[in-house]
Amino acid sequence: MSSLTNILYKVPIEAVIGSTQISVNSLQFDSRLVALNDVFVAVKGVQVDGHQFIKKAIDQGALVVVCEAFPEHTINGITYVKVSNSQEALAVMAGNFYENPSSKLQLIGVTGTNGKTTVTSLLFQLFKSAGYKVGLLSTVKVCIHNKEIPATHTTPDALQIQKHLADMVAAGVSYCFMEVSSHGIHQKRTLGLEFSGGIFTNLSHDHLDYHKTFKEYRDVKKSFFDTLSKNAFALTNSDDKNGSIMLQNTKAKKVTYALKSFADYRGNVLESSFQGLLLKINDKEFWSKLIGNFNAYNLVSVYACAEMLGLESLEILQLLSNLESVNGRFEYTISDNKITAIVDFAHTPDALKNVLNTVNSIRTRNETLITVVGCGGDRDALKRPVMGSIAAQLSDKVIFTNDNPRFEEPQAILDAVESGVQPQDFKKTLTIQNRKQAIKTAVSMANPNDIILIAGKGHEKYQDIKGKKTPFSDMEVVQHYLKLMD
Repeated sequence: MSSLTNILYKVPIEAVIGSTQISVNSLQFDSRLVALNDVFVAVKGVQVDGHQFIKKAIDQGALVVVCEAFPEHTINGITYVKVSNSQEALAVMAGNFYENPSSKLQLIGVTGTNGKTTVTSLLFQLFKSAGYKVGLLSTVKVCIHNKEIPATHTTPDALQIQKHLADMVAAGVSYCFMEVSSHGIHQKRTLGLEFSGGIFTNLSHDHLDYHKTFKEYRDVKKSFFDTLSKNAFALTNSDDKNGSIMLQNTKAKKVTYALKSFADYRGNVLESSFQGLLLKINDKEFWSKLIGNFNAYNLVSVYACAEMLGLESLEILQLLSNLESVNGRFEYTISDNKITAIVDFAHTPDALKNVLNTVNSIRTRNETLITVVGCGGDRDALKRPVMGSIAAQLSDKVIFTNDNPRFEEPQAILDAVESGVQPQDFKKTLTIQNRKQAIKTAVSMANPNDIILIAGKGHEKYQDIKGKKTPFSDMEVVQHYLKLMD
């Protein structure tokens, strides 16, 4: 049991009905999970308002209700705490409940449109290889040193974050690397966390279904750096025009990295192939198994972060050379008859363009590049024609297909993607709704030495159609059909 007074520490309270001098069992914001003597925080979400479930939470045993407006009828023996913003209150209370674990380890947040998963995962690999106990909070998975937990969101809710961090502290973890999404920042899930550093990767068109304007999307990302303390570092990509904006109001130590412009950590790609990269960082050369210029940026940011966290330069370079690519990020397989299939999470215009440019910069042009791509439903619709245009311009052949249509009509999504294709590229394109059939067709079209890029889903192991998630893996499907050809 925990003291309600302690849990409410630093929460801006507007009014109270009942007593706060009581002990409670746990915190919940999902009424379905409430048990005896719990605190229920009524949060106004994007789709559901928790205030509608206050009575249900009390019926299930809630002793305390935290809300933005008192219910019309209150119940004797129940404590009601009124706050101006329940999401903010939940974040602060969660930190108090779990005794603010972020202050007991080094927490590094990584934000940006593309590269968050790769950078956090590479840092996790590197520090683990260096002999530290390490934590990871990413889109792909949550890791508490050797223990893995499947991830459900890029940035978990405030309660989950604090619980994971508390478990990490209990396990002796020294460093945790965390993806910080714009949704997570905007919904106050990261409020109250003590970050030792923040990394900005890049910013491009994404999530405008949620943020409405690019400026709002950018400013939400910037607010993460605004809250860093003077004891933290803020590492930003100075090749991105938004990189300097991230640093404008931060109190943290300002550090930059780049491939093209002047920076504290300057990278230079010396060689690039499907085998990897020969990369120079501040006059120090090393070979990486990772592929493409976008991974060069990721590697430079990882090097810079590791050095600022106290690792020696030579040790970092040795560890970087052994890092493996992240699941679903430029993950490739080569069939016996020399067809290369690449699976990548690229689901934004910029990410798709980066991957296609990387493939085109490496290949000999004697082979055909076949791209399989679509756009998810119930998400930013403005990027659909842009992605269609990019795919058709930069590929020899394109198959447009489903990518988690969710509750939208698949053909409507594909029509929007196709609308961006320029007239001179029409003859390159083909539309097949069924993703499995689309991948099968791409394999049947490929000849030895050809390249198939399957973009959009990456590490995901399901297809989300009409609320039902059915098992589906791009890599497993393409490997199956490639084996049938051998």
